[in-house]
Amino acid sequence: MRYSGIKDFLSKGRDALAKGPVAMILVEDEVEIDSTIRHYLEIGFKPVLVFMPESFSLAADTKPQVHRIDYDMTRPGALEDAVNAMTNAAPGLWMYYCYNAEYLFYPFCESRTVGEMLAFHTEERRDSMLTYVIDLYAGDLNQHRNAVALEDAFIDRSGYYALARPDAADHNHPKERQLDFFGGLRWRYEEHIPARRRKIDRIALFRSKSGLKLRDDNTFEDEEYNTYACPWHHNLTAAICSFRTAKALKSNPGSTFDIETFRWHNSTPFEWHSRQLLDLGLMEPGQWF
Repeated sequence: MRYSGIKDFLSKGRDALAKGPVAMILVEDEVEIDSTIRHYLEIGFKPVLVFMPESFSLAADTKPQVHRIDYDMTRPGALEDAVNAMTNAAPGLWMYYCYNAEYLFYPFCESRTVGEMLAFHTEERRDSMLTYVIDLYAGDLNQHRNAVALEDAFIDRSGYYALARPDAADHNHPKERQLDFFGGLRWRYEEHIPARRRKIDRIALFRSKSGLKLRDDNTFEDEEYNTYACPWHHNLTAAICSFRTAKALKSNPGSTFDIETFRWHNSTPFEWHSRQLLDLGLMEPGQWF
């Protein structure tokens, strides 16, 4: 189904929000749109909402669970406006948001659906899940000039770290169970990345509720949603494997000529399997086995 905008979708397509989990894909360019949609259908998202410019095209065989919403992603606040509109329209559902050419991996995702994983997470009295955005990049930039290649994808196997998240409202004391995470291309090429955009943590999986608002730093106004675990034990975390930063660095005239290759001594081929991410410590199974 196709809708002329968010208002049109909420008027005519609201039934799509009757059951979750809901995936929201915000499309910035025409890179890997179809593979992104297929990935989220395969791991078990019920409706997949695709927010994309009117001029972009989708594959002819797009599944009925996919709902296209014409949307301008170039204006400031476009991401937060879309996510917040869906959050308030369907309280109580698990939701997820990402951009095109970003792929969610969670522990054991090859054999368990995202719904099964979120059902367990709900039983642990959690309403959100921390995800790390792990940069993907093409191994050969001469062959793949936009740095995107599913069959030649690499990740950094080390170079990730966390810092305490200061609370400006409490004399900059560290916030409880919150950390700022860094690493990947945003760390290695930080001179090309604005300081406030260098973090790689994102609360991408969350349970919607009325009044919940996403901020422009990928955190929510409800501070409990921004925590990485409950007070009594470790919880599940997930990884979003993303070509987005590599695309930006190679399309930006200010950085593209400084980068002949993204590969370095800590690069390793991406295996497209949750086991690799678990082994590298890039996500946490918590109590789920």
